[in-house]
Amino acid sequence: MSDAGPPARRGDEIVVPGVTEWTMEMLDRADLRPAPLPGVEMTFTLAGLPSPEVNRALYAAVGARVCWTDRFGWTYADWRAWVDRPELSTWIAMAEGTVAGFFEIEAQPGGDTEIHLVGLTPAFVGRGYGGYLVEQCTRRAWQRGELWALGSGPATRVWLRTSSLDHPNAMANYRRRGFKVAAETVFDKPVPDPRVAPWPLPSDPRTTSGYVVADDTPADDTPAGDTPAGDTPADDAPAGETASRRHEEEELIT
Repeated sequence: MSDAGPPARRGDEIVVPGVTEWTMEMLDRADLRPAPLPGVEMTFTLAGLPSPEVNRALYAAVGARVCWTDRFGWTYADWRAWVDRPELSTWIAMAEGTVAGFFEIEAQPGGDTEIHLVGLTPAFVGRGYGGYLVEQCTRRAWQRGELWALGSGPATRVWLRTSSLDHPNAMANYRRRGFKVAAETVFDKPVPDPRVAPWPLPSDPRTTSGYVVADDTPADDTPAGDTPAGDTPADDAPAGETASRRHEEEELIT
């Protein structure tokens, strides 16, 4: 960070002066250096079904504390178009029975393979997982065309971007894994408030759910709104119809 002065406010954004952004690259998979193993097992699963909701949730969970805000303006359609591509892979890291982090890798023309996002959820930061996460992410980037993005050809260069807004240990971690700085830029960056991240949905659930808000308390004294009007199956409804309605309700809740 430069000494260009304190951040300037612009609406709900803060313009952070003198942000340094580095492009880092690895040109040979033999340059990858392993990290120490974490204290417990960490597993990595390729997301086989593109899910805008999952990627958006992980983006917020992992990135909010290090100012990942560039995608705040994305609509649901933007997220869907981003994740639903054969050249993009999303990997979810699990440890101790919960989500520990994730990474997004993209197969680009000419063998370039970009690590767009890689990071840990807050509960795992500072516990020795970061180096191993970056190592495994980079290994999978070099396995482009073998494990994912089948038919896209091999990786010839793995690269990423990081900045002075990222975790203070990020640069050292990438260097220890074998990445080298290829370019550096300094600029003033508008950063929206990461505490109020928007949550894009495909449509307004208040107008598309089909639910009707009751004006009066039902006769059985169930508070209005606890049961959607018209969704309570009759006592003598066929079992299949009841199960179907329950399934539809579960889909709305999911």
